[in-house]
This record gives sequence, structure tokens and C-alpha cells, in this order.
Amino acid sequence: MAVVLTEFSGGVAVICINRPEVKNAVNLEVSEALADAVDEFENRRDLTIGILTGSGGTFCAGMDLKAFARGELPTIPGRGFGGITERPPKKPLIAAVEGWALAGGFELALAADLIVASSDAKFGIPEVKRGLVAAAGGLLRLPKILPYPLAMEMAITGDPLTAHDAFKYGLVNRVTEPGQALAGAKELAARVASNGPLAVRATKQVLSMATNYTDASAFVSQRALTDPVFASADAQEGSRAFAERRPPVWVGA
Repeated sequence: MAVVLTEFSGGVAVICINRPEVKNAVNLEVSEALADAVDEFENRRDLTIGILTGSGGTFCAGMDLKAFARGELPTIPGRGFGGITERPPKKPLIAAVEGWALAGGFELALAADLIVASSDAKFGIPEVKRGLVAAAGGLLRLPKILPYPLAMEMAITGDPLTAHDAFKYGLVNRVTEPGQALAGAKELAARVASNGPLAVRATKQVLSMATNYTDASAFVSQRALTDPVFASADAQEGSRAFAERRPPVWVGA
């Protein structure tokens, strides 16, 4: 079974992470497949807008920590986690979120331009709970959307935000009934796809530049702080503790 599924019709690309057995956790194979799917979406003139979603009732649980503990990093040079976070598509992208959007999964949603979420969806960057850092755009993008104190609380506690609170604070565009996030995203995408494709693409690019939403230099600047964390003993301990279903024992190094 393909780890990423695609559907193209009516000017809309639907890209679905398809690892439901691990809550759509992203490994290198998924990142490479997502990058390929986004490239096809970008290169096809008949597609105006894309939707990113996950199968099995979960958007994405983030990085595959078991793969990380084996030494695998699900990032692509110049493109980042999932092949998207450091270089989102130039065309608009909607995240259709059911269930959890956690860690790198939330960062994939933040790399999108719009979010449609089911009422039972939850969003979080719990990396600190595993001795890691939300270095795939979470710490860079979240305070540009949420009030700074709320973004900081989410980041340093690792606690999640409900769909309704995310809507209240402007993180989510639409809240649907459970199981209807993709349908809601398709309805929104159809409204966009009825517009001029060149105008839509240019509008997205100018608006994103105006807010520094995809500022590539910020990713470079943060690496001096975040790379040592990922190389630390605590990062390995947090990932092993997750895999072994036990509390981590931190050493601060």
C-alpha cells in the first residue's frame, strides 16, 4: 500500500498520508512521497489548490520516533520535514485535520495556508516531552498566528489545543462535524479553484511574503539552537522512552 495517496480533479489536488497503523507518523519514505506529490501538484496547470490530509481518522502524529531512534531523519534538504515545511508549495494548500495533528504533523498543518478541522481535532507541539524541539516550523509560525503567551504555553508545556480554541484564536478557518474535515476542505477548495489559477498562485505568494510566513532564513537561523538538541542524549532517550512506553529519564545533555 502506498504511504501517500493522491487524487486530482476539478482543479484540486488531494494528498493523503497513508500510514494509519502508526497514526500517519512520517518517516523518510513518507517525506519523499509527499515531496513527489507536491511537485506533481505544483507542475500541473489544471490544479489550482491542494488539500493535505491523513487516513484512518488521524491527520498526522508527527515524526516516526521509532525510525528516528534508529537514526533516520524524515527531512529532505532544502524542503524540510515531510518535504513541505521549509518549502511549502507556491499554490495554496489546505490542511484537512481529523483527530490529532501533533508535533511534525501540526507543523505540516502550519505549513498549509488554510486549516479545516473536525470538532474533535487537537493540535500540539509536544516535542519537549520527548527531549526534542519543534524545529520544522512550529516555533517559527505559531507565534505569528496565535497570541505570543498562548504560543509559548503550547511550546514549553507540550499541551494541545482543541479545534474550537484553535478556531477562536484564528488558527483554524472552519470547524466541521467529526469525519467531515476533508469534505469541508473540498468545499472550500472548490471556491478557490473557480478563480483564475495564475491570480490565485500570485496572491498566495505575495500574501505569504508580506507576513514572512515562509521565511527560509529563519530555518537557517534556528539550527544553531535546535541541531544540538536533536544530537543530544536526551533526544535519543525521549525517543526510546516513547518506543518502550515508559517515562524518560533526562540527563540534560
